Order: sequence, then C-alpha cells, then structure tokens
Amino acid sequence: PNVLALDEPTNHIDDAARQLLIGALRHFRGVGLLVSHDRELLDALCDQCLFLDPPEATMRPGGVSHGLEQNAIEHDTVRREDDDAKRTIHRLQRETQRRREAAAQFAAKNQASKHKKPPAKDHDGSAKRNLAKLTGKDAFAGKLAGRMDNRARRAKETRASITVKKTYEMGIWLESNACSQRAHLFRLPAGDIPLGGDRRLRFPDLTMRPTDRVAITGPNGLGKSTLLRHILANLELPPDRLVHVPQEISAEESRRILAEVAALPKERLGQIMTIVSRLGSRPQRLIESNEPSPGEIRKILLAMGIAGRPHLIVMDEPTNHMDLPSIGCLEEALGECPCGLLLVSHDRRFLQALATINWDLVAHDDDSVVEVSLW
Repeated sequence: PNVLALDEPTNHIDDAARQLLIGALRHFRGVGLLVSHDRELLDALCDQCLFLDPPEATMRPGGVSHGLEQNAIEHDTVRREDDDAKRTIHRLQRETQRRREAAAQFAAKNQASKHKKPPAKDHDGSAKRNLAKLTGKDAFAGKLAGRMDNRARRAKETRASITVKKTYEMGIWLESNACSQRAHLFRLPAGDIPLGGDRRLRFPDLTMRPTDRVAITGPNGLGKSTLLRHILANLELPPDRLVHVPQEISAEESRRILAEVAALPKERLGQIMTIVSRLGSRPQRLIESNEPSPGEIRKILLAMGIAGRPHLIVMDEPTNHMDLPSIGCLEEALGECPCGLLLVSHDRRFLQALATINWDLVAHDDDSVVEVSLW
C-alpha cells in the first residue's frame, strides 16, 4: 500500500514480536501513520511526531523522546516567562501604590497650604513660591503614579498572553505509607506449575522482600500470567494491603468500581481523586463518566489502593491503554512508592525505569524456566 495506518500495534505483543514488527515497518517505503504509546517503537520508526494536546496539535521532528524533551524545554521556558511577568506586575503594583501615596501626601500638604494665610510681611513672595512648589510636586507625583499604573496594566496584558499548560503535581505517598515490617511479602520454594499438556513452568526459590521492585518478563505463552496467579495465591500479607491492577478489566467491573468510588464519603473520595489527578487524569470528568476508559479505570483502581497504604502493588501490563503523559505520571508515582512493586510488562523502558530485579521466563526444551537477574 501507499499508506499504512496502525493503531497501537504493539499492545499485547511480546519483545520478539515487537522486534519483528519494527524490522518489517523499517522496510516499508510508503507513508506510515502510527498511533502508539510505545516509546521504543516511535523512536525507532518515526521521522516526526504529532503531539495532541487539545485544542493544540504540535508537529516535532524526530522520535517521541526528542519531541518530549522539546516539550519539556518549551514548558520550562514559558513557566519562567510567566514567573518573570508575575514578579514584574507585583513590583509595578507596589511602585504604583507608593507613588499614589506620595501624590496624596503632596495633595494634602497643598490643600493645607491653601488654607494657611501668608505672613503679613511676605514681601519677597516666598510663601507663594512654596505653595507653587507643592502644587507642582502634587501634579508630578500624580503623573508618575499614572504612568506606573499604565506599565502595570501592560505587564498584565503580557502575562495574559502567556499560556502555561497544566502540570500534575506529584507527591501521592504520605509518611504513613510505610512498607511492610515482615521479612518477606512472599516466598516460593523451588518447584514447577503445570501449563497445560506436558508443559510445565519451572522456577527456583523466589522471594520478594518488602521494598523489592520485581519485573516479570518473557515471550507470550511461557506462563507469566500463570506465575502471577501462583504468586497471588501465596502472598503473606492482609488482602487490604494488596493493590492488584489486572491486565483486563471488563465494562461491568469498571461500572462496579466507579459506583463504589462514587459512594465513598467526601473526604475519602477527595483523597482518591487527588491521587487520580496526580496520575494525569481530570477527576471531574471521571466522576461524571458512566464508563471510564480502560486507562482511567486503572488509575482509579490504583488510587483506591494507594489510599489504603499498600504493602505490595501488582500491575499486569500497566501501560496498555495509557497515553504518554499518563505513563510519565505513573512512572514518577511508582518511582516514589515505599512498598513492594511487582510488574508484568512488555514495556522495557517502563520496567527499566522502575524495577531492580528481573524474573525472566525463557523456553527450555518443552518447558518454561524462570531466570533471576538484577537490573
């Protein structure tokens, strides 16, 4: 074809399939249109990226990482310009007020001098000259105050022309979000799990300590979900200290979660919506929605768990269905978490930003084997 359009082509595919896809698309000689949150894919293939931030759309040369860097530089520049304009306005307003007060003082002295009788022997006219001086100072001070007022108004107009895009505050973790005091969150002795037919998933001793950050990786079909279910069945912590965000959440389950959140007391709801905001979504839109998007329902589920002071966060393919700004917010939020983190994902940049331990599933004969390494 002359034009090839792909919408999230790397969702649900593993690393090997991603590399095959990238290789095939590199040989395509037509016009390629990619809609994706996959930074590796976009950096490998794109000559330019269109960033959508309604009502604006900005085209930038190069891959998505370069474009995001330019966005950040421009945002910082605009933020500094806005801060400078704000300081200028405050300075001019203070100076305007000072000069108005000076003008008022001169006016008061002038008025008092008018009502004061000149000395009987004011032969040289000094009293009249002093009155003229006061009158002149009064007029001059008033003119200066007016000029400063005009400068302050122009500074306000300049600041109004500067558009500072909204940024999401971080800091969703409180001091009370302490990690578990247990020696470990779970411990699996070496063993194996059936995968169907004669195939088995074999693993060594697997232990997760309270502050460990573990990535589970490997090709599709080798048993990542099976291993995750086995881990969840052998946790050694109270259920209310676990946050589990599964890979798929049905529409019915999404509506149930939304109804549960809507029924919360105001203070609790406000706490959860603050966390949602800092994960990159507008809370009011979520509250008014009958059926949030898959990415938004994941944020709500994670926010509910974070508000409960978790000891372990488990997320299965967390970046699927999320846009790039949301992934950035999620990375920053999870990067600060004091609890254990267990992530199943094909998004290697996301995992490398957060995980320190890798449990990688590899094929061995007809079985799957878990290999443990540090990142």
